[in-house]
Amino acid sequence: MRTDIRLLGSTIVVATIAGFGVSSATAQDVPALSASAHVSLISVLPGEDLYSTFGHSAIRISDPVLGIDKSYNYGTFDFGASPTEIASFIGRFTYGDLNYRLDVQNTRRVVSFYWEELGRASVEQTLNLSPGEKQELFRYLEINARPENSYYQYDFFFDNCATRLLDAIEASVGTALSFDAPATGRSFRQLLDPYLPGVPWTDFGMDLGLGLPADREATPREATFLPELLLEYLGTGQIDRGGRSQPLVARTDTLTGGSDITWDPDPDRPWPSIVLWIVFALGALLTVADVKARRGRRRFLDATFFGLLGIAGLVVVFLWFVSLHSVTDANLNLAWALPTHLIAAWAIARDKGLRWLGAYMALTVAIIGVLLVGFPFWPQQLPSALIPLLLLIGVRAGSLVRVRLNSQA
Repeated sequence: MRTDIRLLGSTIVVATIAGFGVSSATAQDVPALSASAHVSLISVLPGEDLYSTFGHSAIRISDPVLGIDKSYNYGTFDFGASPTEIASFIGRFTYGDLNYRLDVQNTRRVVSFYWEELGRASVEQTLNLSPGEKQELFRYLEINARPENSYYQYDFFFDNCATRLLDAIEASVGTALSFDAPATGRSFRQLLDPYLPGVPWTDFGMDLGLGLPADREATPREATFLPELLLEYLGTGQIDRGGRSQPLVARTDTLTGGSDITWDPDPDRPWPSIVLWIVFALGALLTVADVKARRGRRRFLDATFFGLLGIAGLVVVFLWFVSLHSVTDANLNLAWALPTHLIAAWAIARDKGLRWLGAYMALTVAIIGVLLVGFPFWPQQLPSALIPLLLLIGVRAGSLVRVRLNSQA
Protein backbone atom coordinates (compact mmCIF):
# COMPACT_ATOMS: atom_id res chain seq x y z
CA MET A 1 0.00 0.00 0.00
CA ARG A 2 1.17 3.53 -0.65
CA THR A 3 3.23 5.16 2.07
CA ASP A 4 1.25 8.39 1.96
CA ILE A 5 -2.01 6.77 3.06
CA ARG A 6 -2.91 7.50 6.67
CA LEU A 7 -5.97 7.58 8.82
CA LEU A 8 -7.01 11.20 9.27
CA GLY A 9 -6.80 11.12 13.05
CA SER A 10 -3.29 9.66 13.07
CA THR A 11 -2.10 12.17 10.49
CA ILE A 12 -3.32 15.09 12.56
CA VAL A 13 -1.61 13.74 15.67
CA VAL A 14 1.73 13.11 13.95
CA ALA A 15 1.72 16.55 12.31
CA THR A 16 0.84 18.21 15.60
CA ILE A 17 3.60 16.52 17.56
CA ALA A 18 6.34 16.53 14.94
CA GLY A 19 5.73 19.91 13.39
CA PHE A 20 4.00 22.19 15.84
CA GLY A 21 4.37 20.65 19.29
CA VAL A 22 1.64 19.37 21.55
CA SER A 23 -0.97 21.84 22.66
CA SER A 24 -1.08 22.67 26.34
CA ALA A 25 -4.48 21.04 26.68
CA THR A 26 -3.15 17.80 25.19
CA ALA A 27 0.06 17.92 27.21
CA GLN A 28 -1.89 18.09 30.43
CA ASP A 29 -3.40 14.69 29.65
CA VAL A 30 0.06 13.03 29.62
CA PRO A 31 1.80 12.77 33.01
CA ALA A 32 5.33 14.13 33.37
CA LEU A 33 8.02 11.48 33.56
CA SER A 34 10.40 11.59 36.51
CA ALA A 35 14.18 11.83 36.32
CA SER A 36 14.30 8.06 36.85
CA ALA A 37 12.48 7.28 33.59
CA HIS A 38 14.13 5.03 31.02
CA VAL A 39 13.36 4.75 27.30
CA SER A 40 14.52 1.82 25.18
CA LEU A 41 13.86 -0.16 22.04
CA ILE A 42 13.07 -3.84 22.46
CA SER A 43 13.83 -6.08 19.48
CA VAL A 44 12.38 -9.60 19.44
CA LEU A 45 14.04 -12.10 17.12
CA PRO A 46 11.96 -14.00 14.55
CA GLY A 47 9.85 -16.99 15.50
CA GLU A 48 8.50 -20.15 13.93
CA ASP A 49 5.02 -18.86 13.03
CA LEU A 50 4.54 -17.22 9.64
CA TYR A 51 3.49 -13.86 11.11
CA SER A 52 6.67 -13.78 13.23
CA THR A 53 9.08 -14.63 10.41
CA PHE A 54 10.73 -11.21 10.39
CA GLY A 55 10.83 -10.40 14.10
CA HIS A 56 9.22 -7.63 16.09
CA SER A 57 10.03 -4.28 17.76
CA ALA A 58 8.51 -2.14 20.49
CA ILE A 59 9.42 0.96 22.47
CA ARG A 60 9.64 0.56 26.22
CA ILE A 61 9.06 3.44 28.64
CA SER A 62 9.52 2.68 32.31
CA ASP A 63 9.33 5.02 35.28
CA PRO A 64 9.54 3.56 38.80
CA VAL A 65 8.27 6.82 40.30
CA LEU A 66 5.09 6.74 38.21
CA GLY A 67 4.90 2.96 38.53
CA ILE A 68 4.74 2.33 34.79
CA ASP A 69 6.58 -0.08 32.52
CA LYS A 70 4.88 0.18 29.14
CA SER A 71 5.61 -1.45 25.83
CA TYR A 72 4.30 0.39 22.73
CA ASN A 73 3.64 -2.06 19.93
CA TYR A 74 2.56 -0.95 16.44
CA GLY A 75 2.23 -4.54 15.23
CA THR A 76 -1.18 -5.50 16.56
CA PHE A 77 -3.78 -6.70 14.07
CA ASP A 78 -7.10 -8.53 14.13
CA PHE A 79 -6.67 -11.76 12.18
CA GLY A 80 -10.08 -13.07 13.09
CA ALA A 81 -11.27 -16.46 14.29
CA SER A 82 -13.92 -17.61 11.84
CA PRO A 83 -13.15 -18.68 8.25
CA THR A 84 -15.00 -15.61 7.00
CA GLU A 85 -12.92 -13.24 9.13
CA ILE A 86 -9.68 -14.96 8.12
CA ALA A 87 -10.62 -14.78 4.45
CA SER A 88 -11.46 -11.10 4.88
CA PHE A 89 -8.07 -10.46 6.48
CA ILE A 90 -6.23 -12.21 3.64
CA GLY A 91 -8.26 -10.31 1.06
CA ARG A 92 -7.55 -6.94 2.67
CA PHE A 93 -3.86 -7.81 3.04
CA THR A 94 -3.69 -8.74 -0.66
CA TYR A 95 -5.44 -5.53 -1.66
CA GLY A 96 -3.20 -3.50 0.64
CA ASP A 97 -5.94 -2.03 2.79
CA LEU A 98 -5.08 -3.41 6.18
CA ASN A 99 -5.42 -1.64 9.52
CA TYR A 100 -2.82 -2.30 12.21
CA ARG A 101 -2.88 -0.51 15.53
CA LEU A 102 -0.67 0.76 18.31
CA ASP A 103 -1.21 -1.29 21.44
CA VAL A 104 0.16 -0.62 24.93
CA GLN A 105 1.09 -3.55 27.15
CA ASN A 106 3.02 -4.36 30.31
CA THR A 107 6.62 -4.86 29.20
CA ARG A 108 7.61 -7.63 31.56
CA ARG A 109 4.50 -9.61 30.73
CA VAL A 110 5.17 -9.22 27.00
CA VAL A 111 8.85 -10.19 27.20
CA SER A 112 7.98 -13.15 29.40
CA PHE A 113 5.37 -14.30 26.88
CA TYR A 114 7.75 -14.08 23.95
CA TRP A 115 10.42 -16.08 25.77
CA GLU A 116 8.51 -18.55 27.92
CA GLU A 117 5.64 -19.24 25.51
CA LEU A 118 7.29 -18.73 22.11
CA GLY A 119 11.01 -19.18 22.87
CA ARG A 120 11.95 -15.95 21.10
CA ALA A 121 15.05 -14.08 22.27
CA SER A 122 14.93 -10.31 22.78
CA VAL A 123 17.42 -7.43 23.00
CA GLU A 124 17.01 -4.04 24.67
CA GLN A 125 18.74 -0.85 23.56
CA THR A 126 18.55 1.93 26.15
CA LEU A 127 18.28 5.28 24.39
CA ASN A 128 20.42 8.23 25.45
CA LEU A 129 17.60 10.79 25.48
CA SER A 130 17.34 13.98 27.49
CA PRO A 131 14.43 14.39 29.93
CA GLY A 132 12.66 16.63 27.41
CA GLU A 133 13.13 14.11 24.58
CA LYS A 134 11.85 11.29 26.77
CA GLN A 135 8.79 13.33 27.63
CA GLU A 136 8.19 14.21 23.99
CA LEU A 137 8.41 10.55 22.96
CA PHE A 138 6.10 9.58 25.81
CA ARG A 139 3.56 12.17 24.67
CA TYR A 140 3.86 11.06 21.05
CA LEU A 141 3.16 7.44 21.90
CA GLU A 142 0.44 8.11 24.46
CA ILE A 143 -1.49 10.32 22.06
CA ASN A 144 -1.12 7.86 19.19
CA ALA A 145 -2.27 5.02 21.44
CA ARG A 146 -5.65 6.62 22.00
CA PRO A 147 -8.50 4.71 20.32
CA GLU A 148 -9.21 7.47 17.82
CA ASN A 149 -5.54 7.57 16.72
CA SER A 150 -4.25 4.04 17.22
CA TYR A 151 -5.11 2.55 13.80
CA TYR A 152 -2.98 3.10 10.71
CA GLN A 153 -2.70 1.74 7.19
CA TYR A 154 -0.05 -0.96 7.33
CA ASP A 155 2.59 -1.27 4.61
CA PHE A 156 5.04 -4.16 4.90
CA PHE A 157 8.04 -2.26 3.56
CA PHE A 158 7.39 1.39 4.27
CA ASP A 159 4.99 1.73 7.20
CA ASN A 160 5.06 -1.13 9.68
CA CYS A 161 5.62 -1.92 13.34
CA ALA A 162 9.36 -1.13 13.07
CA THR A 163 9.36 1.98 10.85
CA ARG A 164 6.70 3.62 13.03
CA LEU A 165 9.01 3.40 16.02
CA LEU A 166 11.81 5.13 14.13
CA ASP A 167 9.33 7.82 13.08
CA ALA A 168 8.43 8.36 16.73
CA ILE A 169 12.07 8.62 17.85
CA GLU A 170 12.96 11.05 15.06
CA ALA A 171 9.90 13.21 15.71
CA SER A 172 10.77 13.39 19.41
CA VAL A 173 14.48 14.21 19.08
CA GLY A 174 14.27 16.39 15.98
CA THR A 175 17.09 17.57 13.73
CA ALA A 176 19.75 16.93 16.38
CA LEU A 177 19.50 13.23 15.55
CA SER A 178 21.50 11.78 12.66
CA PHE A 179 22.56 8.33 11.51
CA ASP A 180 25.72 7.06 9.86
CA ALA A 181 24.63 3.64 8.67
CA PRO A 182 26.52 2.10 5.73
CA ALA A 183 24.77 1.40 2.44
CA THR A 184 22.87 -1.86 2.48
CA GLY A 185 24.09 -3.01 -0.93
CA ARG A 186 20.94 -5.15 -1.11
CA SER A 187 17.50 -4.86 -2.59
CA PHE A 188 14.31 -5.20 -0.56
CA ARG A 189 13.93 -8.70 -1.96
CA GLN A 190 17.47 -9.65 -0.92
CA LEU A 191 16.94 -8.23 2.56
CA LEU A 192 14.10 -10.72 3.03
CA ASP A 193 16.04 -13.79 1.87
CA PRO A 194 17.90 -14.57 5.15
CA TYR A 195 14.57 -14.93 6.96
CA LEU A 196 12.91 -17.32 4.50
CA PRO A 197 14.95 -20.56 4.17
CA GLY A 198 12.61 -22.27 6.63
CA VAL A 199 9.48 -21.33 4.65
CA PRO A 200 10.37 -22.07 1.00
CA TRP A 201 6.81 -21.82 -0.32
CA THR A 202 6.38 -18.40 1.29
CA ASP A 203 9.70 -17.34 -0.23
CA PHE A 204 8.59 -18.57 -3.66
CA GLY A 205 5.20 -16.87 -3.40
CA MET A 206 6.73 -13.56 -2.34
CA ASP A 207 9.20 -13.69 -5.22
CA LEU A 208 6.34 -14.21 -7.65
CA GLY A 209 4.21 -11.44 -6.16
CA LEU A 210 6.88 -8.74 -5.81
CA GLY A 211 7.70 -6.65 -8.85
CA LEU A 212 10.60 -4.52 -10.02
CA PRO A 213 10.31 -1.94 -7.19
CA ALA A 214 11.40 -4.65 -4.74
CA ASP A 215 14.66 -5.06 -6.67
CA ARG A 216 16.05 -1.58 -6.19
CA GLU A 217 18.64 -1.13 -3.45
CA ALA A 218 17.07 -0.21 -0.13
CA THR A 219 18.53 2.78 1.68
CA PRO A 220 19.76 2.19 5.25
CA ARG A 221 16.66 3.91 6.60
CA GLU A 222 14.30 1.97 4.35
CA ALA A 223 15.90 -1.27 5.55
CA THR A 224 14.57 -0.57 9.05
CA PHE A 225 11.29 -2.24 8.08
CA LEU A 226 13.08 -5.33 9.44
CA PRO A 227 13.39 -5.19 13.25
CA GLU A 228 16.95 -6.57 13.28
CA LEU A 229 18.06 -3.86 10.86
CA LEU A 230 16.26 -1.21 12.89
CA LEU A 231 18.33 -2.37 15.87
CA GLU A 232 21.53 -2.00 13.83
CA TYR A 233 20.44 1.36 12.40
CA LEU A 234 19.80 2.84 15.85
CA GLY A 235 23.28 1.72 16.84
CA THR A 236 24.71 4.21 14.31
CA GLY A 237 22.63 7.11 15.64
CA GLN A 238 24.24 10.27 17.02
CA ILE A 239 22.63 13.21 18.84
CA ASP A 240 24.11 16.70 18.64
CA ARG A 241 24.31 18.12 22.15
CA GLY A 242 25.42 21.72 21.71
CA GLY A 243 28.12 20.84 19.22
CA ARG A 244 29.13 17.60 20.92
CA SER A 245 28.01 14.31 19.39
CA GLN A 246 26.65 11.60 21.68
CA PRO A 247 25.51 8.09 20.71
CA LEU A 248 21.76 7.53 20.52
CA VAL A 249 22.11 4.09 22.15
CA ALA A 250 23.54 4.29 25.64
CA ARG A 251 23.76 0.52 26.18
CA THR A 252 22.55 -2.78 24.73
CA ASP A 253 21.39 -5.67 26.90
CA THR A 254 20.06 -9.14 26.24
CA LEU A 255 16.66 -9.51 27.89
CA THR A 256 16.08 -13.17 27.02
CA GLY A 257 17.94 -15.82 25.08
CA GLY A 258 21.37 -15.93 26.70
CA SER A 259 24.63 -14.84 25.10
CA ASP A 260 23.91 -16.21 21.62
CA ILE A 261 20.95 -14.29 20.24
CA THR A 262 21.59 -14.64 16.52
CA TRP A 263 18.69 -15.85 14.40
CA ASP A 264 19.66 -18.86 12.31
CA PRO A 265 16.51 -20.59 11.04
CA ASP A 266 16.63 -24.25 10.13
CA PRO A 267 16.42 -24.40 6.33
CA ASP A 268 13.73 -26.56 4.83
CA ARG A 269 14.13 -28.48 1.60
CA PRO A 270 13.65 -26.34 -1.52
CA TRP A 271 10.20 -27.78 -2.07
CA PRO A 272 9.09 -25.42 -4.86
CA SER A 273 12.09 -26.47 -6.97
CA ILE A 274 11.66 -30.15 -6.12
CA VAL A 275 7.94 -30.20 -6.88
CA LEU A 276 8.19 -28.16 -10.08
CA TRP A 277 11.08 -30.22 -11.46
CA ILE A 278 9.04 -33.38 -10.84
CA VAL A 279 6.03 -31.83 -12.56
CA PHE A 280 8.22 -30.77 -15.50
CA ALA A 281 9.70 -34.27 -15.80
CA LEU A 282 6.23 -35.83 -15.89
CA GLY A 283 5.01 -33.27 -18.43
CA ALA A 284 8.07 -33.78 -20.62
CA LEU A 285 7.66 -37.59 -20.52
CA LEU A 286 4.01 -37.28 -21.56
CA THR A 287 4.96 -34.96 -24.39
CA VAL A 288 7.66 -37.33 -25.66
CA ALA A 289 5.21 -40.23 -25.47
CA ASP A 290 2.64 -38.22 -27.47
CA VAL A 291 5.18 -37.42 -30.16
CA LYS A 292 6.22 -41.05 -30.49
CA ALA A 293 2.61 -42.24 -30.59
CA ARG A 294 1.61 -39.42 -32.98
CA ARG A 295 -1.11 -38.44 -30.52
CA GLY A 296 -2.90 -35.13 -30.50
CA ARG A 297 -3.25 -32.75 -27.60
CA ARG A 298 -4.27 -33.74 -24.08
CA ARG A 299 -7.31 -31.54 -23.73
CA PHE A 300 -8.00 -31.94 -20.02
CA LEU A 301 -4.35 -31.70 -19.00
CA ASP A 302 -3.52 -28.66 -21.15
CA ALA A 303 -6.80 -26.87 -20.41
CA THR A 304 -6.18 -27.26 -16.67
CA PHE A 305 -2.51 -26.25 -16.94
CA PHE A 306 -3.06 -23.10 -19.00
CA GLY A 307 -6.16 -22.27 -16.97
CA LEU A 308 -4.08 -22.22 -13.79
CA LEU A 309 -1.47 -20.07 -15.50
CA GLY A 310 -4.21 -17.65 -16.53
CA ILE A 311 -5.51 -17.45 -12.96
CA ALA A 312 -1.96 -16.73 -11.75
CA GLY A 313 -1.85 -13.97 -14.34
CA LEU A 314 -5.04 -12.43 -12.99
CA VAL A 315 -3.46 -12.36 -9.53
CA VAL A 316 -0.36 -10.59 -10.90
CA VAL A 317 -2.57 -8.08 -12.75
CA PHE A 318 -4.58 -7.47 -9.58
CA LEU A 319 -1.45 -6.86 -7.50
CA TRP A 320 0.03 -4.59 -10.17
CA PHE A 321 -2.92 -2.51 -11.35
CA VAL A 322 -5.59 -2.79 -8.66
CA SER A 323 -4.02 -3.27 -5.24
CA LEU A 324 -2.64 -0.41 -3.17
CA HIS A 325 0.76 -2.08 -2.90
CA SER A 326 3.58 -0.27 -4.69
CA VAL A 327 6.20 -3.03 -4.61
CA THR A 328 4.01 -5.40 -6.65
CA ASP A 329 4.03 -3.07 -9.68
CA ALA A 330 5.95 -3.77 -12.92
CA ASN A 331 6.06 -7.52 -12.29
CA LEU A 332 7.91 -9.44 -15.03
CA ASN A 333 6.14 -12.64 -14.01
CA LEU A 334 3.24 -11.36 -16.09
CA ALA A 335 5.27 -12.38 -19.17
CA TRP A 336 4.61 -16.08 -18.50
CA ALA A 337 1.48 -15.85 -16.34
CA LEU A 338 -0.66 -14.25 -19.03
CA PRO A 339 -4.37 -13.82 -18.21
CA THR A 340 -5.05 -14.62 -21.87
CA HIS A 341 -4.04 -18.20 -21.10
CA LEU A 342 -7.57 -18.53 -19.72
CA ILE A 343 -8.96 -17.98 -23.22
CA ALA A 344 -6.50 -20.52 -24.58
CA ALA A 345 -7.58 -22.98 -21.88
CA TRP A 346 -11.23 -22.52 -22.89
CA ALA A 347 -10.36 -23.11 -26.55
CA ILE A 348 -8.41 -26.26 -25.70
CA ALA A 349 -11.21 -27.62 -23.52
CA ARG A 350 -13.85 -26.92 -26.20
CA ASP A 351 -11.59 -28.04 -29.05
CA LYS A 352 -12.07 -24.63 -30.71
CA GLY A 353 -9.88 -22.16 -32.56
CA LEU A 354 -7.09 -24.46 -33.63
CA ARG A 355 -5.81 -21.95 -36.21
CA TRP A 356 -5.27 -19.01 -33.86
CA LEU A 357 -4.41 -21.29 -30.95
CA GLY A 358 -1.36 -22.61 -32.78
CA ALA A 359 -0.14 -19.09 -33.46
CA TYR A 360 -0.80 -18.11 -29.85
CA MET A 361 1.17 -21.06 -28.55
CA ALA A 362 4.05 -20.32 -30.95
CA LEU A 363 4.19 -16.81 -29.49
CA THR A 364 4.11 -18.32 -25.99
CA VAL A 365 7.09 -20.54 -26.85
CA ALA A 366 9.00 -17.48 -28.11
CA ILE A 367 8.27 -15.53 -24.92
CA ILE A 368 9.36 -18.44 -22.75
CA GLY A 369 12.56 -18.76 -24.77
CA VAL A 370 13.39 -15.08 -24.25
CA LEU A 371 12.68 -15.37 -20.52
CA LEU A 372 14.93 -18.41 -20.14
CA VAL A 373 17.82 -17.00 -22.19
CA GLY A 374 17.76 -13.75 -20.25
CA PHE A 375 16.97 -15.36 -16.89
CA PRO A 376 20.18 -14.28 -15.08
CA PHE A 377 20.09 -10.78 -16.55
CA TRP A 378 16.58 -9.47 -15.95
CA PRO A 379 16.42 -6.47 -13.60
CA GLN A 380 13.83 -8.36 -11.56
CA GLN A 381 15.26 -11.29 -9.61
CA LEU A 382 13.20 -14.31 -10.62
CA PRO A 383 13.26 -17.42 -8.38
CA SER A 384 15.27 -20.37 -9.69
CA ALA A 385 12.30 -22.63 -8.95
CA LEU A 386 10.57 -20.88 -11.85
CA ILE A 387 12.88 -22.48 -14.43
CA PRO A 388 11.17 -25.91 -14.55
CA LEU A 389 7.78 -24.20 -14.76
CA LEU A 390 8.95 -22.09 -17.71
CA LEU A 391 10.35 -25.20 -19.38
CA LEU A 392 7.04 -26.99 -18.92
CA ILE A 393 5.11 -24.07 -20.41
CA GLY A 394 7.43 -24.14 -23.40
CA VAL A 395 7.12 -27.90 -23.83
CA ARG A 396 3.32 -28.02 -23.64
CA ALA A 397 2.90 -24.91 -25.77
CA GLY A 398 5.25 -26.44 -28.32
CA SER A 399 3.19 -29.61 -28.26
CA LEU A 400 0.08 -27.61 -29.16
CA VAL A 401 1.98 -25.95 -32.02
CA ARG A 402 2.77 -29.46 -33.28
CA VAL A 403 -0.92 -30.35 -33.16
CA ARG A 404 -1.75 -27.35 -35.33
CA LEU A 405 0.95 -28.23 -37.86
CA ASN A 406 -0.25 -31.83 -38.00
CA SER A 407 -3.83 -30.71 -38.53
CA GLN A 408 -2.75 -28.66 -41.54
CA ALA A 409 -0.67 -31.47 -43.05
